[in-house]
Amino acid sequence: MTVHDVAERSGVSIATVSRTLRAPHRVSEDTRIRVLEAVHDLGYRPNRAAASLRRGRTGAIALVVPDIENPYFAALTKGAQASSRARGYGLVVVDTTEDAEIEFDEIRSLSSQIDGMILASSRLSDARLAEAVASTTCVLINRSLPDAATPTVTIDEGSGAEAAIAHLHDRGHRAIAYVGGPETAWSEGRRWRGIQDAVAARSDVSVVRVGGYSPDARGGHDAAAEALAHGATAVLAYNDLVALGLLARWAEVGVRVPTDVSLVGFDNTFVAGLASPPLTSVGADLRVFGESAVALLLERIDHSDGSAPLPVSAPMAITVRSSTAAPALPARVRP
Repeated sequence: MTVHDVAERSGVSIATVSRTLRAPHRVSEDTRIRVLEAVHDLGYRPNRAAASLRRGRTGAIALVVPDIENPYFAALTKGAQASSRARGYGLVVVDTTEDAEIEFDEIRSLSSQIDGMILASSRLSDARLAEAVASTTCVLINRSLPDAATPTVTIDEGSGAEAAIAHLHDRGHRAIAYVGGPETAWSEGRRWRGIQDAVAARSDVSVVRVGGYSPDARGGHDAAAEALAHGATAVLAYNDLVALGLLARWAEVGVRVPTDVSLVGFDNTFVAGLASPPLTSVGADLRVFGESAVALLLERIDHSDGSAPLPVSAPMAITVRSSTAAPALPARVRP
């Protein structure tokens, strides 16, 4: 099957088929549905090698993530991979193991081998990040640079914080603790500001930040005692992995969730539903998030005119599960 067959089947031009596959947000929803249905029904697959040769490109893009074992980045990678494949591009995934120096070296070494790059939650300073991406077409996920010249796809941390605090307030919680992640993390600053703003809008609620801890289950385990040391009846964790660490340590010392303390995670990754009890969490659709980053990057590769791109922001919503309830007694402090 060829692009001509897809165009004939969907009743649009070849150019529209190409635009739909490479930048779906630039066509109408009706057109997008018809083209994608034709692609599916016909089993069409773009000839990446031939197209790349015609354009003088490699036909590959890269996704650089801090930790592929983190379910947040795993879900994001799935979306980016599916979107790249559908648009005829190969995707190179690089795990930098939360090391800024490895990230810098990987970006520099990859830039001549690919057509563009997506950097997710970069651990580099602004100066180092600007230096690293200067020679490649790039999209940033959950990060921005002061000059606003590099396209960004971010999650609206404020909407997530508001949803979490509103949920806990509605359940009757007035004393909340936030177990923060690394203090230098870009998302940590935005997340904490969002929590502070949500609390400030409610005169009867207080929040205390404990941390920062490592953004994984070990960090939650280490924070378990401090999270309850201030009399909080509810705890909001930096991410779902930190929340899992809290759950594990509290189970060891007899703190019951949600009977003794309610718990909310961030990111709403698949592990939230597997926790015991299942974890209430706020998050965005990470697969769609990854798809959006790929579409923005490919549009930038094909149509960059030097203008400052508009940032893309995804709202967060809360998924309520069994880890939150109304407070019964003041939270107990455990060693």
